[in-house]
Amino acid sequence: MKELIKTGSEKRTMAAAVLYGKSDVRIEQMPVPRIGKGEVLVRIKAALTCGTDLKTYRQGFHARMITPPSVFGHELSGVVEEVGEGVDGFAPGMRVVTANSGPCGECFFCRKNRANLCENLQFINGAYAEFIKIPESIVRRNLLILPDGVDFEEAAMVEPLACVLRAVEQTGIEKGDTVALIGTGPIGLMFVQTIKSLGARVIALDKETYRLNAAKLMGADHVLDPTRLNAVEQVRNLTDGNRGADFVIEAVGLKETWQQAMKMIRRGGTINLFGGCPSGTQIPLDSTLIHYSEITVRASFHHTPKHIRAALDAIHSGRFNAKSLITGRENLASLGSVLERLLNSTGDLKIAIIP
Repeated sequence: MKELIKTGSEKRTMAAAVLYGKSDVRIEQMPVPRIGKGEVLVRIKAALTCGTDLKTYRQGFHARMITPPSVFGHELSGVVEEVGEGVDGFAPGMRVVTANSGPCGECFFCRKNRANLCENLQFINGAYAEFIKIPESIVRRNLLILPDGVDFEEAAMVEPLACVLRAVEQTGIEKGDTVALIGTGPIGLMFVQTIKSLGARVIALDKETYRLNAAKLMGADHVLDPTRLNAVEQVRNLTDGNRGADFVIEAVGLKETWQQAMKMIRRGGTINLFGGCPSGTQIPLDSTLIHYSEITVRASFHHTPKHIRAALDAIHSGRFNAKSLITGRENLASLGSVLERLLNSTGDLKIAIIP
């Protein structure tokens, strides 16, 4: 049986960003995590900012993942530092990327190939630190070795890209379709690249000019600012016979944009409500429109091991340009100011935090 590889981590300390509450993040020294059976310790080489982290920072918690005080951040890649007893396939020095969760593989939803809804789904947070402990469920299903040619910053984008790939697959977009995309933040821009790679047409909507410019650079066929015009009318004017888009993807998570999506879709079309609204949000729907126009309304949450692997392959093959979304690099000590900058929409997309 493989013995635990010891490097004295129980005596070492590391720098980590700890969230204490609303807009309160502090860089502290704490013990390097100790690993047990089936676990892996990773030295973090790159972590990426994301919209979920911004939301968590702004509200001071995350209902599913963060109870302060807690180390946070979840998009990361790095190098294996230690492996626990029973771990096969990984060894110190290996370059790896990890998802932020691991399904059990045995519950009702896992057996139904819906691992994203796993009843025992285990999340991790702690990307904004020097080290992170990867639990056994993630080691077994969602810890991947990086292929040559994929750097740490690119690799850290695997998790959010996996969510996008799954959503596009579920939605059923094909070559020649017209897709209205509401929201062109980093996730929205991943949708632009992914949808364009299928040969579909993209109408992108956002109120931020720098995001619309980025969407255009990444292949969006049309970009619209909904604060300056009647967005629904403009989307319909850009579709065959003014019928509306074949598909609408809402990647913002607001009541208003969920309702707006309903007005942009053609008869027989599909809406994917990808952006999650605040807890408790109630949204009235036009039942007559949905019924008599046969509109499909669905949502996409999280990722599966299949899509984690597909995301890494898309980055490795060059089908997805991860570097195009990284607009800056900062050290861990600057995290607080970086998050404030992102909240103020100063033109950045994703910032790589280098411990």
